[in-house]
Amino acid sequence: MTSRTVTLLDVARTAGVSKSTASDALQGSGRVAEATRDRVRAVAEELGYRPNSAARRLRRSSTGAIGLHLPQTATRLDYYMNLAFGAVARAQEEGLDVVLLAPASTAGGASGPVASRVDGLLVIDPEVDDTAVPGLLDAGVPAVTGERYLGPTAAPTGAVICDNAASLTALLDHVTERGARRPAVLAPAGTSAWATALRATAASWGQEHGVDVALRTVPFAATPGEAEETTLALLRTVPAVDAVICAPDGAAPGVLRAAAALGRTVGTASGRTVGETGTPPPTVGEAGTPRTGAPRRTLGETGAHLRTPLLVASCVDGAAPRSAEPPVTAVDLRPSAYGRACAELLCDILAGRTPPDTVRRHAWALETRESTATPT
Repeated sequence: MTSRTVTLLDVARTAGVSKSTASDALQGSGRVAEATRDRVRAVAEELGYRPNSAARRLRRSSTGAIGLHLPQTATRLDYYMNLAFGAVARAQEEGLDVVLLAPASTAGGASGPVASRVDGLLVIDPEVDDTAVPGLLDAGVPAVTGERYLGPTAAPTGAVICDNAASLTALLDHVTERGARRPAVLAPAGTSAWATALRATAASWGQEHGVDVALRTVPFAATPGEAEETTLALLRTVPAVDAVICAPDGAAPGVLRAAAALGRTVGTASGRTVGETGTPPPTVGEAGTPRTGAPRRTLGETGAHLRTPLLVASCVDGAAPRSAEPPVTAVDLRPSAYGRACAELLCDILAGRTPPDTVRRHAWALETRESTATPT
């Protein structure tokens, strides 16, 4: 076959395999037995087969890059920056670059240009009202979401999810075990799976435990100032609140400032001031076991509430909770590892190591600190 150009079909016929198997064997992808892979490569070398790299790139949409779409608020949140670094590190191990997709480049149905620049997409915390997401999920390349997409359009090729209901349940159980009887949750607004799960869990946990959970909605990326303003209004309106769980990344210091402004000591609800004991070890897992049948309880006069310490916790760990005074109990969502997990699933799907429609779970850890410390 030296009188004309040797094609992939020639290699496949000579090796006795299908054209797709020959392609996978030569590119090191797919689920091909090692013996078959060696035979195909030997045949290709014997026949003098030279792949047309331009045609192969066109057929397989091989650009050597994947796209990363983050929420518009991501630029000022440590969580998403750490997640992005984790995704980049994992993609580089696969020989892939990561293209950060600006909102303007993906909105308004511009999925065609996006698909021509990348082999696959990572869409993190997709919101139903993000106009870019439907086009990304229907762009013609594999797309993996970080958290589920709750919108009505095409489903992603794969997803990596956290049990966000379990993490908030663990926080509510934790502050209750530390003495809180009237917890409050500053839940994020928005239509992402994370925000939706936290709002629903705050309500369902209160019903299950017979506790009035004071639920307040704050912006998805609330600043410490916005958290402070909301907490001040909350504690003045419902002074019986003795624990505040703040959802948005980096906003918990605002809750501490509000407590200080109202003369509320932050620490265990039994009355011990913070700083008397070390930090307990972290609890790793999906959720604590809920306690049922807890009675409703309303404390006495306003003056008593002002003397009641306030427990403070965060749904997202990071530099702000760790460096606060006192350090704040928080859920460590392990964002760098989460970014790696999302990129790894996409790489596995692109390489044929994992079938489409795969959903993987990502573990979190509850880090308990002085803001909910136990008595000695």
